[in-house]
Amino acid sequence: MNTVATAIAVIGTLSTAVIYGTDLFCALVVRPAAGGAADASIADLIGRIHEYGDRRLPVPGMASIIAAALAVALSDGTLSRIGATTALIALLAWLAVYLRISAPINKKLRAAAASNTVPTDTKELQQRWDGVIWLRTALQTIALAGLLTVIVTH
Repeated sequence: MNTVATAIAVIGTLSTAVIYGTDLFCALVVRPAAGGAADASIADLIGRIHEYGDRRLPVPGMASIIAAALAVALSDGTLSRIGATTALIALLAWLAVYLRISAPINKKLRAAAASNTVPTDTKELQQRWDGVIWLRTALQTIALAGLLTVIVTH
């Protein structure tokens, strides 16, 4: 039993759960709510949500990636290492989707909220953001399962 790898996987699980919960809430609640909202409401409220999220959520996001990488390095069993590797790949894929698609949209909506403007493409921006939220949630689910595998198999 490798208690260090298990402890790191617990930290990774908790930090991954923060992002998973946020993405799941967005998929289940924010996405349909924004779909029926006025452009000005989306630009203002969603822009302000991204202002806080983009400032506060990188800490658990990076903690989960670091923990998964450490779990890969420190796991001593095949199943644990497979779980940790699966989690790390899923988290890195999530990060790629976030950086390529979500983050640029967040930046535009944050700027709109800060300047009290409404971009002419607000609905399109929100629809593009919504288009990857289920993928992001699925990747976080896979990461959680991988990290939980480390915990269970140690």
